[in-house]
Amino acid sequence: MPLKTLNTVLATGFILFILWFGTEFVLSPQTTAPGFGLPRWPSGDGDGFLVVKGIRDVVLALVLGVLLVTGHRRALGLALLVEALAAYGDMATVLGHHGSVATAFGVHGLTASLMTVNGLLLLRETRKATATGPAHAPQPA
Repeated sequence: MPLKTLNTVLATGFILFILWFGTEFVLSPQTTAPGFGLPRWPSGDGDGFLVVKGIRDVVLALVLGVLLVTGHRRALGLALLVEALAAYGDMATVLGHHGSVATAFGVHGLTASLMTVNGLLLLRETRKATATGPAHAPQPA
């Protein structure tokens, strides 16, 4: 499988996963939240923080999606690297609050690491194009 195809498939998978997970937190936070890995969840008005988490994920997915469909592959690689920090942050939050170690590493840590690999692969894919100059640069809006 060519590197460009692999990168596109991986990036699309991340976009759909993050979008799905975020949407679930917005629409049904109480049923989705236990899978996050924390030992206790906020009650009463604290449930609003779960929706905030969902909105964050939806926005992260939309940023990646826009970069993918507009063909800004180098920016997509950089965005994946930066957005992996959110997943590493989620992992650290779960670990720091005595949550599930398996979920922290198996879900958040693995997701962050795979996003990092995909971001680095995208940068590798676009390295030659950047060195020789783009065939045609995106035009300003």
